[in-house]
Amino acid sequence: MSAMSEASDTLARHGETGAVGLDVARVRADFPVLHQRVHGKPLAYLDNAASSQKPKPVVDAMTAVYEQYYSNVHRGVHQLSQRSTDAFEAARNKVAGFINAARSEEIVFTRGATEALNLVASSYGRRFCQEGDEVVLTHLEHHSNIVPWQLLRDEKGVQLKVAPIGDDGSVTAQDVIDLIGPRTKIVAISQVSNALGTVVPVQEIAAAAHAQGAVVVVDGCQAVPHQPVDVQALGADFYAFSGHKMYGPTGIGALYGRYDLLTEMPPYQGGGEMIASVTFEQSTWKKPPHKFEAGTPAIVEVIGLGAAVDYLAELGMANVAAHEAELLAYATQRLDAIEGLRIHGRAPEKAGILSFTMDQAHAHDVGTIVDRAGVAIRAGHHCAQPAMERFGISSTVRASLGIYNTHEEIDQLADALGVVKEIFG
Repeated sequence: MSAMSEASDTLARHGETGAVGLDVARVRADFPVLHQRVHGKPLAYLDNAASSQKPKPVVDAMTAVYEQYYSNVHRGVHQLSQRSTDAFEAARNKVAGFINAARSEEIVFTRGATEALNLVASSYGRRFCQEGDEVVLTHLEHHSNIVPWQLLRDEKGVQLKVAPIGDDGSVTAQDVIDLIGPRTKIVAISQVSNALGTVVPVQEIAAAAHAQGAVVVVDGCQAVPHQPVDVQALGADFYAFSGHKMYGPTGIGALYGRYDLLTEMPPYQGGGEMIASVTFEQSTWKKPPHKFEAGTPAIVEVIGLGAAVDYLAELGMANVAAHEAELLAYATQRLDAIEGLRIHGRAPEKAGILSFTMDQAHAHDVGTIVDRAGVAIRAGHHCAQPAMERFGISSTVRASLGIYNTHEEIDQLADALGVVKEIFG
């Protein structure tokens, strides 16, 4: 039986064809890695919030570069360089369209969201923040949206103000807005929590921040692969995300920045490509985005990211969101039925992440046991130690959903957790 036929048969048995036009069987056929056995069991990959698997169109696009037209970009007059440059810049256009940036020059390619957030803190923060200014965060943030602002605090003397998390894992707009005042220069928030799945009301917060003259920096890593994103409608001044969480390659991501802000910011790094002219007396810079892209970029990875954007756009992000919402509801029901299991994070607006603990069993023990059942999940603090501390725990088990996941895989997880319960009582 072919991988495509096997996937179709599995979904047919479970009455699963995906929501609102998402053909999950066909999607699964595009991911060869899914059609293997782990410890003799079918692989159920539920670690998408950490990193997603890659479809053949992405792998094929990257292979084609290496096999057919690899060359450095922007600098060569020969045909291979021109082909690489065209594909590279086409990917920038695709990313801009995918998140509805006003222009492609607002997309800066980075190594990932971590570098993108550090870029904003280092370049915008150093230029525009003074001692006594404020940066507003939430208790939900990933370490990548905490540590850069702490470094800015230590260097510039800014104050960090942190909005609380509710008992259900929610962050209300008003709790964030209450912290925004005339000294607030930056509001830096996740659109979706990687640890709890909480969806944060960015649009309402952004409007309040702009009323005080602050800029809004959004960590969009857990939003871009799972729901439609419109940076202009959100009111984001900066928006960061990583390719490897959206079915693209590792080592690549993007920073959206309003063009007027990028124009005013100093370079993040110096070197080749980002300069207009260099003498030993002084150097001048290219216009954005190239001002922020020093050195030879991740050429093949950028083109792979463009292919991932094409793949998701063809599926339709509304279809993706509907499929994952239905899976989340089913998974929540299945896990709630397991005695001694507690789900952390039940915000009214929530994405496809289930973070939980089990009585008597440490998260890493749970992860090890379910791995023997072929289920890949994450155990740990998820680079969100303040959020863990808020709930009085050191770590959770996290199952995170993606476009290729099915009811059968949720059942496989639930059955494996039943084994954990039997072992630990």
